[in-house]
Amino acid sequence: MSKHLTRDLEALQRQILTMAALVEEAVYEASHALSDRDIDKAHAVISGDDAIDAMENEVDENCLKILALHQPAAGDLRRVTSVFSIATDLERMGDLAVAIAERSLALANPSTRPTGPDPLPFPEKLQRMTDLVAGMVRQSMDAFVNLDSRQAMRVIRMDDEVDRYHAEIIADLIAPMKANPDAVEPGLSLFSATRHLERIGDHATNIAEDVVYLVDGDSVRHRRSF
Repeated sequence: MSKHLTRDLEALQRQILTMAALVEEAVYEASHALSDRDIDKAHAVISGDDAIDAMENEVDENCLKILALHQPAAGDLRRVTSVFSIATDLERMGDLAVAIAERSLALANPSTRPTGPDPLPFPEKLQRMTDLVAGMVRQSMDAFVNLDSRQAMRVIRMDDEVDRYHAEIIADLIAPMKANPDAVEPGLSLFSATRHLERIGDHATNIAEDVVYLVDGDSVRHRRSF
């Protein structure tokens, strides 16, 4: 490997890790904005999405430059294509964090909230699901940094638990929405937020699958027999 390719790959690694840190913070802040109905945090997540989008553009441009200038092969080629794919998943996670923040704004809006006791408190399972998904995002990137396909496989298996939480939370929300019309509007917002979290977990799984491909050269996408 030439020293110029090494330099450019190291710079690319730093960029994708910076982008991942922004996305992880956005997911964390959006989830807390939702649970705390914190308008300031929600607006911060929404305004911060421009930086994530800009980072994706930079990563994509640098991937293309490396492919054109250095024509990497074997492991180096897999690294560049993996970063390309990871950047896309991270950007979509950022968009989903924005969508969760927007749901938190809807829940916090005084004009849409009935007076009196909260007709639909924040589900405890949703907080556990949030913690699990945030852990998947962090661990998938740790697996990438450490080239650890075993850790990546653990992240992939965690997605089944996220799917279970998703189904249980939706079922738990339906009963109070049927019983109390005031619970319908906040229930729909929580429905959406839960779905967005589930999708973030899917994208973290995609990153973990990219890590397995990068390290082992084995495509495990769409295979769940492990």
